[in-house]
Amino acid sequence: MPLPQPRDRLDAAFRDVVDEIYAILTSRMTQSIGAQARIHGGLAQSLPQVSTSRIGGFAETLASPAYGGHAELADIAHAMALEVNELFPIAEALHILEFAELKEGAIKLTAAGRVFAQSDIGERKRLFREHLLRFVPLAAHVRHVLDERRDHRAPRGPFEFELEDHLNRNDADKTLRAAIA
Repeated sequence: MPLPQPRDRLDAAFRDVVDEIYAILTSRMTQSIGAQARIHGGLAQSLPQVSTSRIGGFAETLASPAYGGHAELADIAHAMALEVNELFPIAEALHILEFAELKEGAIKLTAAGRVFAQSDIGERKRLFREHLLRFVPLAAHVRHVLDERRDHRAPRGPFEFELEDHLNRNDADKTLRAAIA
């Protein structure tokens, strides 16, 4: 259905198109996350580069009474003044860490996500570490290698080579940087 020009962002027809686009993009993103998680035991899963403070802030907003832990991505993006390229990495990180579920253009906090959103900084760090090591195989692998060494240090090279078996050099570098950060 063609939309009249100029577009009215508050028009129901326009909102329906935006919601449909978010649903399609969310579906593709969650399919991609699932496919990547199956590759090489999940080590080669591309990780979004997003700060923990952005993840925490988004979770807090989603847990607020205004959203009650569930929101359409288009609505929360608009309310938080986030563009798609800012929103999706945050939503993807919450999904990978199992603090939220993405489905059909919406995001919903899990029980762990609600606890994360309502916790103080110390508890958030503990929960984040726990979920990172449990749900991001690359982070668990790096941690395991570091724990095996007396000085708790390891060169980047072997991790990069492992990732380059499944990702191009640039994606391998970004993924390793995201896991380490």
